[in-house]
Amino acid sequence: MSIVVGRITPITTTISPQFHRPSPTAILPLPLRKTHTSLHCSNSSFLNPIRLSPVTRPTTRKPTSIQMSMEAGVGLMGTKLGMMTYFEPTGKVVPVTVIGFREGNVVTQVKTDETDGYNAVQIGYRRVRDKKLTKPEMGHLEKSGVIPLRHLQEFRLPSVDGFEPNQKLVLEELFKEGDLVDVSGTTIGKGFQGGIKRHNFKRGPMTHGSKSHRALGSIGAGTTPGRVYKGKKMPGQMGGTKTKIRKLKIVKIDTDLRVVMIKGAVPGKPGNLIRIAPAKIVGKNIPKN
Repeated sequence: MSIVVGRITPITTTISPQFHRPSPTAILPLPLRKTHTSLHCSNSSFLNPIRLSPVTRPTTRKPTSIQMSMEAGVGLMGTKLGMMTYFEPTGKVVPVTVIGFREGNVVTQVKTDETDGYNAVQIGYRRVRDKKLTKPEMGHLEKSGVIPLRHLQEFRLPSVDGFEPNQKLVLEELFKEGDLVDVSGTTIGKGFQGGIKRHNFKRGPMTHGSKSHRALGSIGAGTTPGRVYKGKKMPGQMGGTKTKIRKLKIVKIDTDLRVVMIKGAVPGKPGNLIRIAPAKIVGKNIPKN
């Protein structure tokens, strides 16, 4: 067996690069966070690395404040009984709404700036049995020593001086005949209604070959804007929403029957909960600003 011994001569080949590519480490990666950046590129070469200079905006935190409507004074809750005709001493006929008062209208909680961040008085109305309320509701009322009440509502006031838990509010002390009040309640639900009943639209002709009687009609142009504007009046659910009627006049207060007669109509049907508060009059009991 013969062994062949030889020497391997290395072969070197020089390849001249035709394209100059920058080093991968010279290019900065783009940041993944959402920040405004400005790009600067040198005029000498397009392949120079991109320098990024982030621009930060000062963050302003909104103050945590309670956005609630300020009342002109504390009010009451009642039950709508219906409407009737009232004859004034002069013989004038006035349509009035009769509102009665069940057991309740008791102060259940007094909120202050130190404890809750705003001043308000919480009122309870309509006594119920204990089993009609949940344990958290019962615990909240027992903390103030108040009887079980179904409805709880707040009246935000500039000052809560003179109010204390378990205080009974008297109708004759808060309102008198001739005062203007704001009455809130839930309107009667009408279900799904069309444009004619819901928005008082006019109908189309019923004769002469017309095929559009109670239909809604066009809801917008085609190409421009090519969409339906927000807030377009169309068929939908009608009623069943909270509504406030402002500046209604108190015609009569009957202390024997414990009812109050208010001129005009108020939201809701007989038996609904009604909220009565002093009317807001700018410049009189509400500041102009």
